[in-house]
Amino acid sequence: MKKYPVSVQLYSVREQAKGDFTGVLKKIAAMGYVGVEPAGLHGLTPKELRRTLDDLGLKVSSIHGQLPTPENVNEIVDQAGALGYTMHISGFGPDQFASEAGALKAAEQFQRAAGLLKPHGLRYGFHNHWWEFDKKFDGRTPYELLMANAPDAFSELDTYWCAVGGDDPARIVKAYGKRLPVLHIKDGSLNRNDNMTAVGDGKMNWAAVIGSADEATLEWLVVELDRCATDMLEAIGKSARYLATAGFGITR
Repeated sequence: MKKYPVSVQLYSVREQAKGDFTGVLKKIAAMGYVGVEPAGLHGLTPKELRRTLDDLGLKVSSIHGQLPTPENVNEIVDQAGALGYTMHISGFGPDQFASEAGALKAAEQFQRAAGLLKPHGLRYGFHNHWWEFDKKFDGRTPYELLMANAPDAFSELDTYWCAVGGDDPARIVKAYGKRLPVLHIKDGSLNRNDNMTAVGDGKMNWAAVIGSADEATLEWLVVELDRCATDMLEAIGKSARYLATAGFGITR
């Protein structure tokens, strides 16, 4: 099985970052992470964050940000240039996917966003939660509607939320692998109300999920723990070690 570089979604450490963002990044680098996926810059400019990451030997694998629009696309492009990433990701809340019309409207917005970024050498993708998988409209989940109707957007599949929503993430990864350059990796009981665990300590079958990836397409495994009953920094450190020792991930 191919191994993939491991990044961490910085939303996981949002509380710790409020007090000492640079200190948290130093700890993440010491854990062996290859990259980070920001979700907010915690008061730093893109250039300031880039200098810090370069000093620590960390790359920006991808970023979570605003939905690209004609009004903000130049800002997004400038930020991407400063931070050195090509994958810009956003998503919508559950209300958008409560109806087929809402899901189709989301797909239209995602397709338009991809078109805005493409001329600048950037890729647009969407991140899911369980609400893209827990219902069907004429036999298709909102996720399937998004993939069918936003062909120029990629999917940052959150494998855990996919499973919580009632689908099989290994099946989804196999079916859509050529449009999955990055996977969100989290673990837990598969009860959406429970806290997450360190990757490897929950119920996810990582051999099946990661083993189903298209090896020519998948670029990053991104650890994200929305919330955790144990110390968050310890949990993300343990997650990186698990992915490396289990033969799925590349760390430093």
